Amino acid sequence: MSLYVDVVGHGDPVLFMHGGPSADLWTLSTFRKLADQFTLVFYDHRCNGRSVGVPVSSMTWSNLVADAEALREHLGFASWSVLGHSFGGHVALEYVLRHPHRVSRLVLMDTGADSSWARDHAPELLARRGVAPEKVALVRRWFRGEFKPRQYGPIMWRISTAYGGTAGLRGVARELAAGGWRSRIRPDALIHAGRELMPGWSVVDRLGQIEVPTLVIAGDRDFVFPPECQAQLAEGIRGSQLVLVEGAGHDPQDEQPAPVLGVVRSFLSQDRLSPPR
Repeated sequence: MSLYVDVVGHGDPVLFMHGGPSADLWTLSTFRKLADQFTLVFYDHRCNGRSVGVPVSSMTWSNLVADAEALREHLGFASWSVLGHSFGGHVALEYVLRHPHRVSRLVLMDTGADSSWARDHAPELLARRGVAPEKVALVRRWFRGEFKPRQYGPIMWRISTAYGGTAGLRGVARELAAGGWRSRIRPDALIHAGRELMPGWSVVDRLGQIEVPTLVIAGDRDFVFPPECQAQLAEGIRGSQLVLVEGAGHDPQDEQPAPVLGVVRSFLSQDRLSPPR
């Protein structure tokens, strides 16, 4: 297997775990502005983006975590900060729970500790917001992997407005200008996750085991992992810091880049704290 990796900048190392699955490291390109202060390690999860060489069935929690740990060893870092967005946040949670001494600081961005938030709660929330039943049904199919690869693009386009300010033609133009044109989409990864990886997944009862300094940050309008989901994370991880980005949806790093970069930079710059007790 070959992981696609991009390392930029200098300073203390930070690993970035992208969302999706089906997306790639370019979805977190906004954070490249932190390269003046940190060594930024971006990579595509196995079976995502340009990481190749194994079947999609190999995308298990154990393998996803092992890939990140092998990458750390390969780069020679004793430990690093880890930022996980959306699905990448799930991987980050699994990683810190399995390798707590390898994570110096943890940033959980628009993510959750239980698969029911996306699979069940998200479509219900959209329905309560008055979204058309047809779109609600598509969102439910999306997170459950109930579609064929050729349907990925049309479904994504139809539900994109639910994600926030980066949707629509203007949003697409901004993403392309920021490097999104380099992205390689892998629909099979999302289908596999929806059908095999995510059903029943939860680490809610293990959040209390996390003792590294943690920042929980999300858009206050995110329908996938709404504020009550962020509250669950913050309450479960002792001593964690909770920041809700006003007016942002699922991708606050693109919708409100200045405040997000400011908060993340400040958090990563703090001296190592003693584990909360």
